[in-house]
Amino acid sequence: MISHMNLLVTGAAGFIGSHFVLRHMAQYPDDTVVVLDKLTYAANREFLRPVADAITFTEGDIADQALVASLVKKHVIDCIVNFAAESHVDNSISDATPFLHTNVIGTQALIEVVKAHPGVRLLHVSTDEVYGDIGSEDAPRKVGDPLFPSSPYAASKAAAELLVMAAMRTFKIHACVTRCTNNYGPHQADEKFIPTVIRNALSDTTIPVYGDGKNKRDWIYVTDHCDAIEKILHTDFAFWDESVPSTNPNDTPGCGHFFNIGIDREWENIEVVKTILDLLGKPHDLIGFVEDRKGHDWRYALDSSATRALGWEPKVQFEEGLQKTIDWYKAKYV
Repeated sequence: MISHMNLLVTGAAGFIGSHFVLRHMAQYPDDTVVVLDKLTYAANREFLRPVADAITFTEGDIADQALVASLVKKHVIDCIVNFAAESHVDNSISDATPFLHTNVIGTQALIEVVKAHPGVRLLHVSTDEVYGDIGSEDAPRKVGDPLFPSSPYAASKAAAELLVMAAMRTFKIHACVTRCTNNYGPHQADEKFIPTVIRNALSDTTIPVYGDGKNKRDWIYVTDHCDAIEKILHTDFAFWDESVPSTNPNDTPGCGHFFNIGIDREWENIEVVKTILDLLGKPHDLIGFVEDRKGHDWRYALDSSATRALGWEPKVQFEEGLQKTIDWYKAKYV
């Protein structure tokens, strides 16, 4: 177990990153945490207010290699935890350029810094969407299965992963990649699916549902995702080293250390909408079906057995997590 770390957490004023920092400081108050965030529309520095005096915050772009290098050197960083990403699929379909800048060029900038500082580890947070969709009867995706991204967003995340993998093999950087299913909870950007449903329901506005609403997703409450990352972060063998074989049974030769994170419980989109409406006491006739998204993935499912083997288990049941999320958005909008 690693006793003390100096962390550079990128994208930590965003949805998942902010929860990670809040939980990490609660559990490891003696650690040094440096935050780098570009403060785009999906970020809010106020999310970090509870720990503002305990962290160091820098506004900036992960693609600014010189800036990243200066932070790593100044704060003697042990590990970069990379949450920074453009992540909304619809936005990537409209314009992929910002996704290439942050998700691809930004990731490569982090790799270059790690190459120059061999003692620094990189934990890169990715997504289940790199696998593409699977059929209703297909087995959950395992590490080592082919990547088949459908959207520009997913393609940019897959490209970032491949850059990390290549750097593991060619430059022997110490790195780890996590792929997680759909997150939900407080702090999520308004444009995302569950916040949109809650926001529209609260205002009695029609809730747009793509296609017939039968697409399936595995939903994980954001703090459960953060806890899985912590478990991986604090496991010595989780970081790829040529001389230490991976203990992940799902790894394929040359893949390094990749971990899937999911709760193994899938919901149809329409089920999610109806559950939120029921929790809010709103009628189902607020649902309005709209033309399906281009390249809309049918189903995501992950085999997260390797992550569970580390001792991690999700704690928040879906309905419980939805209620917590609803309560947060009600406080924000009502």
